[in-house]
Amino acid sequence: MPFVKPSTLSGNKLQISIYAAVIVFLSYTMIFGFRKSFTVATFDGISVAGYSYKTLLVISQVLGYMLAKFYGIKYVSELKRTGRGCIILLLTGIAWFSWLCFALVPIPYNIIFLFTNGFPLGILWGVVFSYIEGRRGTDFIGATLAVSFIFASGFARSAGGWLMLSFHISEFWVPFFTGLLFALPLLLFVYLMEKIPPPDAQDIVDRMERTPMNTKQRSIFFKTFLPGLAACILIYTFATIFRDIRDNFGAEMWKEMGYFDQPAIFSKTETPITLIILVLIGSMVMLSNSFKALMVAHVFIGIGFILAGLSTIAFLYNYFSPLWWMTVTGLGLYMVYIPFNAVFFERLIATFRYTGNVGFLIYLADSFGYTGSVAVLLSKEVFNVQLNWISFFSNSVIILSTIGVLLTTFSAFYFRYKYKQAKAA
Repeated sequence: MPFVKPSTLSGNKLQISIYAAVIVFLSYTMIFGFRKSFTVATFDGISVAGYSYKTLLVISQVLGYMLAKFYGIKYVSELKRTGRGCIILLLTGIAWFSWLCFALVPIPYNIIFLFTNGFPLGILWGVVFSYIEGRRGTDFIGATLAVSFIFASGFARSAGGWLMLSFHISEFWVPFFTGLLFALPLLLFVYLMEKIPPPDAQDIVDRMERTPMNTKQRSIFFKTFLPGLAACILIYTFATIFRDIRDNFGAEMWKEMGYFDQPAIFSKTETPITLIILVLIGSMVMLSNSFKALMVAHVFIGIGFILAGLSTIAFLYNYFSPLWWMTVTGLGLYMVYIPFNAVFFERLIATFRYTGNVGFLIYLADSFGYTGSVAVLLSKEVFNVQLNWISFFSNSVIILSTIGVLLTTFSAFYFRYKYKQAKAA
């Protein structure tokens, strides 16, 4: 039966914003259930050609995600506003079918199905974000959507761990059955997401009209802001690498710190992070001036780097417990990561009065971010770096934080200069 687009919702601006925020949060949480639950398993003792089987699985999925981001620069930037519900269901269905094949096909041939899982899911962020961009309420709605994958990452892994412990489901079948838990709710929330009305006339005045961008338009925008965008992409790449390590190898890190068979630990750390980030980023909706909001986003990013670095130093000197360290470091990393997925590029377009869409910029940053993530994982395996995840993660985060603060400062000054230049013209 074809997907039928429902009639759009009617109501005042606040009602529509709250409705959109709740629905996109729940929709993307369900989508994440088809991606991350396998990371709760450690696949102890399994190797392929001398390499860690778990790491090869992560690399395969991240490769799919990475290539999806490069493809998405064109696909999402040119996305039309019709048929998006069908696209979401089709791509999620491919990702779910990949988990069935992963469970049925023997090692090592099932590794390829992590790639076929990651590629379609890598397209979906831009599709979902297209429902909410270009609105006066986008900061709040976008923050809600962005924090969904903080909560969803912990929730999906907790769900997978619950299935393993309660029903003794094999590590290989956990991702498929986790998807089964999330499938029907996803159908409902995609249907409800289709009811979100498009931006109104005042939204277009304040935030510019959001239209597909062709190759020439993308090239002009990129060349106009090249130094600032390059700094932002480097910042985002650092944040993606260490967010991915924390996400994909969280189970190993908790195990190294003495936390065994505690699936609820993932939700315990991610839920407070979700709430704090939601309040911080969502509060930017009160800033009607997009340039000021862009500068505030830089402040949040800088503070995020500082939090990640200082909390790691506190952990290494035994001032922080493992639980506090994972929570505060996660908060810091997400304070860097989330603004780019929620408000930074949204306000950048509005500040400099460009038509186009946020998907182009998000996928441009994502493509480099996941390239960095793959490079780190491959380096660790290929060069046989003998570091446990705690040592590798903690030492690297301190270096990352220092460089990140410098890059954030440069980016803030650059866009401030470009804004003054534009105002004077």
